[in-house]
Amino acid sequence: MRQPTAMQSCRVLLVAPRFSGQSYWNFTAACEIFGARFPSAPLGLITVAAMLPPTWECRLVNRNTEDLTEADLRWADMVMTGGMLPQRPDALTVIELAHAHGKPVVVGGPDATSVPEAYAAADFRVLGEAEGVIEAFIARWNEGDREGVFSAEKFQIDVTRSPVPRFDLLKREQYAYLGIQFSRGCPFTCEFCDIIELYGRVPRTKSSDQVLNELDVLYRSGYRGHVDFVDDNFIGNKKAVKAFLPHLIAWQKSHGYPFLFSTEASVNLSDDDALLALMREANFFTVFMGIESPDTETLVSMQKKQNTRRKLSEGVHKIYRAGMSVHAGFIVGFDSERTSVAEEMIACIEETSIPMCTVGLLYALPGTQLTRRLAAEGRLFPVSYNESVVARGGGDQSVHGLNFETVRPRAEILRDYSAVLKRIYSAGAYYKRVRVMLTMLDCPVQDESASKDPVRPGIGGIPFEDIALLWRLTRRIAVRQPLVFFQFCRLLYECARHNPRALPYAGMMAGLYLHLGPFSQFVISEIERQIAEIESGAWVSPGRATVEASQGVAA
Repeated sequence: MRQPTAMQSCRVLLVAPRFSGQSYWNFTAACEIFGARFPSAPLGLITVAAMLPPTWECRLVNRNTEDLTEADLRWADMVMTGGMLPQRPDALTVIELAHAHGKPVVVGGPDATSVPEAYAAADFRVLGEAEGVIEAFIARWNEGDREGVFSAEKFQIDVTRSPVPRFDLLKREQYAYLGIQFSRGCPFTCEFCDIIELYGRVPRTKSSDQVLNELDVLYRSGYRGHVDFVDDNFIGNKKAVKAFLPHLIAWQKSHGYPFLFSTEASVNLSDDDALLALMREANFFTVFMGIESPDTETLVSMQKKQNTRRKLSEGVHKIYRAGMSVHAGFIVGFDSERTSVAEEMIACIEETSIPMCTVGLLYALPGTQLTRRLAAEGRLFPVSYNESVVARGGGDQSVHGLNFETVRPRAEILRDYSAVLKRIYSAGAYYKRVRVMLTMLDCPVQDESASKDPVRPGIGGIPFEDIALLWRLTRRIAVRQPLVFFQFCRLLYECARHNPRALPYAGMMAGLYLHLGPFSQFVISEIERQIAEIESGAWVSPGRATVEASQGVAA
């Protein structure tokens, strides 16, 4: 439909959808300690906002941190939304709300790109990387079009053209940390992963000046603290990252180290001493790694051979000695699991002493090699089932994974999953891993003498805000997890005595357990319920039900 007159100005309401269900990723209890409402800001939306014409006025509402009001919708000429798979249910709700107010909706992001048909209700679908199609969309809008589909050419976007995100749109107090991006893509071919389907296997990187300019913008805005490089594999292009890090180090030194960084990287980071040294000097303090499984056969079958070339515990401990903690991902439910994997996975987690482990059920994500294989084998559950899984919050793999016919009996896989969570997230086991990690963590000492920030007032060199933060943490643990309080006090005492520079990590890990402890109990109870349904015969495989229904129709 084309409007008779074109608009050269526009009021754009950018809406970040809620993560559905009880999500692993919200960390509400931990965020409260920092006075935040959600861990991270919607970087994709504020990057898109920066690509819009300067005559267009933008407003951001994050439904994970605040309400979308009638006044917001009345103000808007256009609503932009979209996100990841577990955000799909709320993204569809946002579309309905906007249409109820007569507002056209533009949807984009990774989930819309992977499953565009799920967002047929939107007026516009902007698929793929926005830099490749945003100009065409703007032109069509200004010409008066009010619907359309725009698809970027895959893996061809020059990310050096990506603008500085509109950090000014954020209500910064809502977030525990902010993020920036260095690269897109990953060189590996993991069967279950959708990153290579969305962004390709040749990592494309921003220029050093480009990234430093983004940090300058954050610095001038007054922000200090945690900045996450949101790259799906920060070291995917090692040559580029090694060329960039000396510039980042020089910037940090010249500004008195105002930021500490986190990111995601492949396990082969531990093989490169020079890269570890550069990341240490740049002030990286933690890294997420996809370990997935300790079993070599499983790693080979999922096309993650890069994880088989080293002893995991030695590699992780080497990263600790470089001053970075490790947060690892594990998955249960691969075809290659012939017998129980619980004990081996627990042993791996204990041996590596990784406190924070994202353990999930295998989920066949849209568009992946895994999904294509399972569909070809007739094992993928029907679309209607997968949509209901998403609606129940299955996108984070915590309680509604295994959207396919499994090789091992489903109940056995769920029992393994429950056993792993029970063991690794008992308070004693979790806090022991933290204590062991902190004995190895060699935190760097940074020269902050170049900082132009005023000296923060405090007592004995400890700023008042850090004292207040410790008090809030202590009080919340005492009230919400009284049975854990002894473990917390022991952790602080041992860390202060043997590795005082690591005390911030001790507080961070204790704060994270405020979320991880209760959330693991929620997941365990849900998994136990699913096991009971299977054993009682109340659960019927959606794949088998579909086949039986079709046979009944044929008869």
